[in-house]
Amino acid sequence: MYNCKSFYHVGCFIQLSEAGVLSVSLKMDTTEYSAVIKFFVKEGLTPDEIHSKFINAYGDSSPSFSTIKKWAAEIKRGCTSLEDDPLEGHPKSTTPEIIEQVHDILLDDRRIKVREIAETIGISTERIGYILHEELDMKKLCARWVPRLLIANKKCTCMTISEQCLERFNKNKTDFMSRFITMDET
Repeated sequence: MYNCKSFYHVGCFIQLSEAGVLSVSLKMDTTEYSAVIKFFVKEGLTPDEIHSKFINAYGDSSPSFSTIKKWAAEIKRGCTSLEDDPLEGHPKSTTPEIIEQVHDILLDDRRIKVREIAETIGISTERIGYILHEELDMKKLCARWVPRLLIANKKCTCMTISEQCLERFNKNKTDFMSRFITMDET
């Protein structure tokens, strides 16, 4: 086992072994690689020549030949951006409009399935699950979607009803229980 001294400096990993052997491996991110590839393409080098230069300079940390060939072709087609383009498809962020649509659907039918909501709105079931559980703070209980905790307006309504019941109880303690109706849903 070698006892090595190593450190990272400006994109280079430099390692010095006990025997005095110095090894340097250059590490770059994709933006830097694409900038170098863009430069070599503008200089007129082929993807084979660019790949061999990368192998000589960066060794194992160089991009594959297929990656270099793909990026060189994009640069020749006129792509000037060094960053990856945003992916197409469904947006990762959940918009307030989508959250409102999901909430409205739930208010209409509390027994609706996640798959049915996803088909109605046109987004993935995973995104619907995220909206239901994280954004709307809902859970499915006995085949119905219910809020996990009381929402602010529900809390106010419950508080108002409780205060009214307490006032009625304080006014007429003996007659209160005969007028108070409870119901069991079973």
